[in-house]
Amino acid sequence: MNVQVVKSSSKETELALKGTDIGTLYIVQHELLKDNQVEFAGVILRHPLTAEYRMRINSSKGSPLKEMEKATKSAIESAQELKSLIHSKIKGV
Repeated sequence: MNVQVVKSSSKETELALKGTDIGTLYIVQHELLKDNQVEFAGVILRHPLTAEYRMRINSSKGSPLKEMEKATKSAIESAQELKSLIHSKIKGV
């Protein structure tokens, strides 16, 4: 995955992402929106032929990039919990 910071300020960050799936970005967006400090988190497909996505994060307090880091860690932890649950159920079969 290729990620570039398009613009960044103390309250807003916009990222350009290539080589990823929008489903993954929706999971991160969901985690971002759980946080009360995040005012807005959105994902769009910039162009279907280049598969370039844009993600924008606005926060009321703190750095939007730090909020992104927290959200991705939370998404990874949730995925690991799901993986463990599935493996435990498969072993029982």
